[in-house]
Amino acid sequence: MNWKNKKVIVTGAGGFIGSHLTERLVGLGAEVSAFVRYNSRNDWGMIELFPEETKEKINVITGDIKDSDATRWAAKNIDIIFHLAALIPIPYSYIHPRESIETNVIGTLNVLMAAKENNVERIIHTSTSETYGTAQYVPIDEKHPLQGQSPYAASKIGADKIAESFYLSYGLPVATIRPFNTYGPRQSARAVIPTIITQALTKNEIYIGSRHPTRDLTYVSDTVEGFIKLAEANNKVLGEVINIGSNFEISIGDLAEKIVSLIDKKIEIKYDEFRVRPKKSEVERLWVDNRKAKKLINWEPKVSLDEGLKKTIIVILTSFDNIVFVHIFIL
Repeated sequence: MNWKNKKVIVTGAGGFIGSHLTERLVGLGAEVSAFVRYNSRNDWGMIELFPEETKEKINVITGDIKDSDATRWAAKNIDIIFHLAALIPIPYSYIHPRESIETNVIGTLNVLMAAKENNVERIIHTSTSETYGTAQYVPIDEKHPLQGQSPYAASKIGADKIAESFYLSYGLPVATIRPFNTYGPRQSARAVIPTIITQALTKNEIYIGSRHPTRDLTYVSDTVEGFIKLAEANNKVLGEVINIGSNFEISIGDLAEKIVSLIDKKIEIKYDEFRVRPKKSEVERLWVDNRKAKKLINWEPKVSLDEGLKKTIIVILTSFDNIVFVHIFIL
């Protein structure tokens, strides 16, 4: 695909994965619009961290995906929509389930309607491994049952099914990407890896919730390449759901110990009950089957867990001005 001829829009461009995807698309030469949620500070989220020469190449559109007029207007003359905008914090969804559902379900409906009305060439809809819930079998392929173990997960299942319905009912050229646990620079400190790293760099002890749940971790640059390859793929991917993940699992406890091992500092790992999800809501095990991604879009991860963690640690470390006596082993 010649990206220099493509007009694309990324919803949720100010977020973690969205900002990395936006940068990648600019680098490919696409004409990029970034849809970010409006706020009174006119803050564009992670886009604010871009070099000025990169920001100058982006058409930033502020609005809200819950506003159908805003999404319809933003999709005009667009070839490809990458739909990443969502309200993603799982703990927040326990407290405010309505907001999670309205943003993730109605917002997705608005984006799909906008794509349909504007005859968009392709839309990449973003799902999440949380839709699978605790693995009933491993590795988890795309035929695994969906389980709404949190209001967030339920909202994303709803959004995924609406995307599916638009493909089946209207022939909308939509494909769904289902990333497993993405990590890397710019990720919110609420996520497990940056919160462990930040605690380890600033304290002599770190607090985590349950140690035993497992996750399948993918470095953000690999996840972004999944989006790119899905957009570039032939029409066989339309209507499909494709897992993006590394095909291994690691427990939260082992992950914390691995991070500590990369930091030359004595650190004690402690349990914090306030970081534990409600018992029936905890996703106990995630381990992806990524064979479909390899077959349909020729995607597989390139960055190992150790390499990705080292990169993330360095970025977080350099964001601190007063950290001393910390040495990172770069092996």
